[in-house]
Amino acid sequence: METKEIQEFIFKSPLPDITLKNHLPLHTYIFQNISQFRSSQCLINSVTGEIFTYDDVEVATKKVAIGFRNKLGIQKGDVIMILLHNSPEFVFSFLGASFCGAISTTANPLYTIQEIGKQAKGSRAKVIITHACYVEKVRDFAQENDVKIVCVDDSTPEGCFSFCELKEINENDELPEVDINPDEDLVALPYSSGTTGLPKGVMLTHKNLVSSVSVLVDGENPNMNFHKEDSIICVLPLFHIYCLNSVFLTALRVGATLVIMQKFDINNCMEVVEKYKVTITPFVPPILLAIIKSELADKYDLSSIRMVQSGGAPLGKELEDAIRTKLPSAVLGQVS
Repeated sequence: METKEIQEFIFKSPLPDITLKNHLPLHTYIFQNISQFRSSQCLINSVTGEIFTYDDVEVATKKVAIGFRNKLGIQKGDVIMILLHNSPEFVFSFLGASFCGAISTTANPLYTIQEIGKQAKGSRAKVIITHACYVEKVRDFAQENDVKIVCVDDSTPEGCFSFCELKEINENDELPEVDINPDEDLVALPYSSGTTGLPKGVMLTHKNLVSSVSVLVDGENPNMNFHKEDSIICVLPLFHIYCLNSVFLTALRVGATLVIMQKFDINNCMEVVEKYKVTITPFVPPILLAIIKSELADKYDLSSIRMVQSGGAPLGKELEDAIRTKLPSAVLGQVS
């Protein structure tokens, strides 16, 4: 059998190399530059109007980490299921878990009881953080498997822990000392959508996520042109890796403001863009199509938008052209 010599071609980018920060734990990396924007707005809850500065978010996150360890007994390597719609509590829970060396598995609160139970069992979750209206979906599983339920609402159902109480710590309480190996220790366990079979847990280390975010926003010529003056709408679900990685973590890394919406409603979405002068809109094609087809969008001032980001599926030329006509001053970017 004749063999052919394989030639190797290496193509170098004209842009300078990025120095990855993947030797750091995720939470350390995310808050690494916080001194530059500690008093700046970090999170805005569009439902309540509540605003959290970067200092507020770091403090709340550390309190949650202490609560996980001292009140729930969470240890390094334990799994916490975050069964939440977009909310500040999602951010506090995810980064709090990172601080204490735990692993977050994120799930859609609209999943069926069976779907939630399968993921909670497969991931070996020890705590489930959710809304009061979804507690009954997980109560039986929690009782049968000695899993604790934490509720983020003001009214806490019987048998559940309160998220607010979780953050109430004593002055002498300190962050747990955890030795994290970014190369090997997991920080997230999102589940695939199951397009080619049953959903599967995707094991992501601290190094995986730090590298992914670093490639997007670090260096002299970042792939995503996010900066600390940006206001970024967060309407895509945080439990999905697109929003988790390319919206939430990237926004906090650069010191931008994340405007959180629980779910997409075109009228509410356009209102939020106008009210908070949103500059970056990470969307998916169905949302962009809804905006293009609706006359409601014409009633709002969307001139603050400087970049429309799309991911999850191809846009198509016709939709791209329509977006450029609707928002002529905005740059259109595709996230794979």
